[in-house]
Amino acid sequence: MITREILNRINISKNKLYYLEKKGYIKPEIIFQGNRKIKDYSKDDFVKIQTIWHLLKQGMDYPSAFEKAMDVIDDR
Repeated sequence: MITREILNRINISKNKLYYLEKKGYIKPEIIFQGNRKIKDYSKDDFVKIQTIWHLLKQGMDYPSAFEKAMDVIDDR
C-alpha cells in the first residue's frame, strides 16, 4: 500500500505519517519506479498506523500510543 492509499484510508496527515516513520514505529519498504522513490507499507504497517492514529486522536502521546498499539496488536 503506498502513501496516498494510507492517507486516504486512515485520514492521517502526511506529516504525522512521516513522523511515525522517523521515530521508527513503522518501516515501509522503499521501491523505485524509474527515478521515483515510493514507500510501500505492509499490512502490519497499516494496522500499526491505524491503531496508533486512533489512540493519538484520543489524546495519547506518541510513545504511549505506540506502546498501547503494540499491546493491542499482540493480543489479537
